[in-house]
Amino acid sequence: MTPRELRALCLSFNAAVEEFPFGPEISVFKVRGKLFALTDLDARPLTVNLKCDPEDAVRLRAEHPGLIVPGWHMNKRHWNTVTADGGLPDGLVRELVEDSYDLVVAGLPRAERLRLDRP
Repeated sequence: MTPRELRALCLSFNAAVEEFPFGPEISVFKVRGKLFALTDLDARPLTVNLKCDPEDAVRLRAEHPGLIVPGWHMNKRHWNTVTADGGLPDGLVRELVEDSYDLVVAGLPRAERLRLDRP
């Protein structure tokens, strides 16, 4: 997956925005003010921090050693750092980004979820 494709994917979700609270090189993708993806789009290899169900996080790390690791500078129980530029199938990366978005949306108040058409 290219940096352009990753950015487009993250911004394709309902109410997703890109912000730069940590400086111009770090893209933070949020939904209703809550982080669901964090990346340096210019870094090589291209990695992205994504929220993950704790049990899935451990399983994914075991299935993809070195390509999916505990979240860098994040709560390692709930976040993974995913290498997005070639080692993993693009379909898996897309699925992990969508899962991260869905987990964050699920934690929003009901009124916010309803505005996103995600009860």
